[in-house]
Amino acid sequence: MNNCFENVKKKFGFGCMRLPLLENGDVDYAAFNKMIDTFLDAGFNYFDTAHGYLDGKSETALRDCLAARYPRESYILTNKLSYPFFNSQEDIRPFFESQLKACGVEYFDFYLMHAQNTAFFKKYKKCRAYETAFELKREGKIKHVGLSFHDKATVLDMILNEYPEIEAVQIQFNYLDYEDPSIEARLCYEVCRKHNKPVIVMEPVKGGSLVNLPDDAKAVLDGLGNGSYASYALRYAAGFDGMEMVLSGMSNMEQLEDNIKSMGNFKPLDETELKAIEKVCSVFRGLDIIPCTACRYCVSDCPMNINIPALFSCMNSKKLYSVYNAPWYYMTMTQDNGKASDCISCGKCERACPQNIEIRKHLREIAAEFEK
Repeated sequence: MNNCFENVKKKFGFGCMRLPLLENGDVDYAAFNKMIDTFLDAGFNYFDTAHGYLDGKSETALRDCLAARYPRESYILTNKLSYPFFNSQEDIRPFFESQLKACGVEYFDFYLMHAQNTAFFKKYKKCRAYETAFELKREGKIKHVGLSFHDKATVLDMILNEYPEIEAVQIQFNYLDYEDPSIEARLCYEVCRKHNKPVIVMEPVKGGSLVNLPDDAKAVLDGLGNGSYASYALRYAAGFDGMEMVLSGMSNMEQLEDNIKSMGNFKPLDETELKAIEKVCSVFRGLDIIPCTACRYCVSDCPMNINIPALFSCMNSKKLYSVYNAPWYYMTMTQDNGKASDCISCGKCERACPQNIEIRKHLREIAAEFEK
């Protein structure tokens, strides 16, 4: 396995898709500064972003709160080439340069071909995106080229066979998705091992689903001791061979400090903890919930301005916790956005969804439940 993680101090990274926000939607710089200081002081140094995160505010927040305040060699910064932001090979370099400027850096440590699946890979290949990234690496503007992935394991195997120069692979991996047939976390991990590629883990707590547990699952983990629900999820993902980095999106200091406590002196789950995790999975398998991680990829192209993750959250809350005021929250969330019944079934959301969720079907169910 290559040593592209030799300068990464510990195997826990700051995912910058979810950051502390002010009421107006801007990043709370004061809070983010403190979180970065705490993260670096604890011996961690890996940050992950993309241009689409927080509508570009993630990149500029990293520029102002990290790059402007710390020497470049003190941190590792990963960015991504995302599919909505180029339509030809000629578009890629200007976009890449705009990302360097937005982040306030002269190079990226890792640059990933973002959210690769069958359809997106065709576009990246047609536009020679991988070849352009490898050229940028030779020029010193990228240290390591990788990809992030959301599809079947056979597709990942095909991409890695076609581009063996890829140095790292970012996959969704958590204990709930390990054997999920729509995510194929285990199979994708095994493909990475087959190709000798180090793995970066995204969604280790599945967008908060493995923190906001149903009561029966909470009881299982509470019986283990005083570890947080997030800690078991992070340690589970980090405990597999070849897992070089586990990312967590953190929006407040409490989350950060809990994750630092879990990953500062990392220990894999022991046999008792692994058995408890299997019991938690059994609880989830008995539920009928929508496996949304709130990544919001579905929202940007929705012609009806439907806040799909928010509506899914309402539905899941009603199913999981019998939340009495879920209809009120539904009404609030649809005051300035489309209702579930506004869906025109164009399918753009489903093509963008990394979880392969049947979004249109669930929106019909939500409309039936909340728009009686």
